[in-house]
Amino acid sequence: MNDLKEFIKGKSLNSVELVVFSIAGSRKLQDEVRLILNNASITIKEDKSILGGYLLKVGDSVLDRSHATRIAQLEKHITISGLDTDSDVIKQLSSLTDSFEPQDSIAEVGTVIALKDGVCVISGLWGTMYQEVITFDSGVKAIAFNLEAESVGAILLGDYTKVKVGDTAHRTKRVISVPVGEELLGRVLDPLGNTIDSGPKITLTDYYPIEKLAPGVLERQPVTQPMQTGIKAIDVLVPIGKGQRELILGDRQTGKTTLAIDTIINQKDSGVISIYVAIGQKLSKVVNLVEKLRSKDALKNTIFVVAGASDPAPLLYLAPYSATAIAEYFADKGKDVLIIYDDLSKHAVAYRELSLLLRRPPGREAFPGDVFFLHSRLLERSVKYSDDKGAGSITSLPIIETQAGDISAYIPTNVISITDGQIFLESNLFNKGVRPAINVGLSVSRVGGSAQTKAMKKVAGKIKVALAQYRELEAFSQFAGDLDESTKLQLTRGQKTVEILKQNQYSPLTLSQQVISIYAVNNGYFDQIDTLNVVIKETQLHDFSKLKYPKLLDSLETGVWSDEIEAQLENLCKEFFATDEH
Repeated sequence: MNDLKEFIKGKSLNSVELVVFSIAGSRKLQDEVRLILNNASITIKEDKSILGGYLLKVGDSVLDRSHATRIAQLEKHITISGLDTDSDVIKQLSSLTDSFEPQDSIAEVGTVIALKDGVCVISGLWGTMYQEVITFDSGVKAIAFNLEAESVGAILLGDYTKVKVGDTAHRTKRVISVPVGEELLGRVLDPLGNTIDSGPKITLTDYYPIEKLAPGVLERQPVTQPMQTGIKAIDVLVPIGKGQRELILGDRQTGKTTLAIDTIINQKDSGVISIYVAIGQKLSKVVNLVEKLRSKDALKNTIFVVAGASDPAPLLYLAPYSATAIAEYFADKGKDVLIIYDDLSKHAVAYRELSLLLRRPPGREAFPGDVFFLHSRLLERSVKYSDDKGAGSITSLPIIETQAGDISAYIPTNVISITDGQIFLESNLFNKGVRPAINVGLSVSRVGGSAQTKAMKKVAGKIKVALAQYRELEAFSQFAGDLDESTKLQLTRGQKTVEILKQNQYSPLTLSQQVISIYAVNNGYFDQIDTLNVVIKETQLHDFSKLKYPKLLDSLETGVWSDEIEAQLENLCKEFFATDEH
């Protein structure tokens, strides 16, 4: 009696339900419960599946003293204790049964009162936390998304057609988390951390919550180490550092994913762990990317987190947060991580869909008012940890798809204001054959030279000035008649510079190769080369340097710069171009 009084203490008695094995055989129990509840209205139900005992539901709490639950507890007790098959099993079972002490099971439950595409509304569950996992009797799980006075709005994971109005929902008292571990390297996962490739099944014991507060200022250090992409136009003009957030944006089919995959390929021997998040992408595209990385021997250090175009909106919403939690596991161990979000435009659309279904007020372009917070709390988790925290890092390259090159639209401007710079890919340049089609004028890195080695910083300064002058003169020369020799030289140098920055996809270059190419074009060694042959001559220059100047390449790979190295570079270029037939 006293324990029943303790259970109902402080609970609303507007909804009381007693579930028994037999109504006729439980009259005494019914009278006791009525006495405790001061004759409050009680609904009595009969359920043969409980095998005996009873369930008492008061408000959103359930006291489970059914025989079915006790039997399940006994089975678990026996399983944990284990049986020695070489001894008398009957005696062991008798001993384990005698030592078993059944426990009352108290759970908080609610009832599904509304159901829409991928979301549901549950009455009760008043103590639910934001992003707490909720389970249903059908085995389907959900995440608490809206916490209101009388109900909880939840987004459903898995086959939501198995959930129906009137179903019972159960609290788990744990927030959504994903399994983490070294075994995830080289695998393809869904947003819940389950492997979806053809590899062997893995079992992980460590879990990270998909969302947590971003590291504070005292836990960080400035971004100073370069994250080499292997792409000349980026490493020279808009360098990326470890711990930076650099946005890639542009229209469809302008090479955004290619830039990201090239960067992953370039990390295969650097010790950097790469995570590629596919949000709303075709699965055929993801399979092609996996095979491309496998062929380049870059899959071993890469993790794919995939929410395909056919997956429900809740999984698209979860994907980038789950991937970031996995990245944090490695960063906490002092490792460097590169994470690609491809793309956050589809992520924002999925979030808008969920928000509208849950009746959140729409704002600009029908997005909810907190869509900025959606991405800011995600990207702020990119970090270069302080030495006290292990000096690990998370470098993020979010991708945004623009419409007709409009970077002033709602989502692009939001993400631009969150990140540390942007790389804008222009359709016109792409169609002209300038690939990667980076618009130098609209692309910027707010870390800049701080994320470049001394060697790269030394040769990169001139090329920025040369390109800026070339763009200005190019427009002027279309209307001018006779041009003086210095102007013609600047135009020629600009043409060669644009040509030298072109690069084939899936062909990242080493730091030493990039420095040699930029040094050569800056100092006019390509001025006399026919524009159509610049890329061919560049490849020959790299082969020549590898054969004749291997020690110079080793020095440049370390990023150092000295008068001696500059002299060797000059000798290399003179020797190659002197013997070269233009």
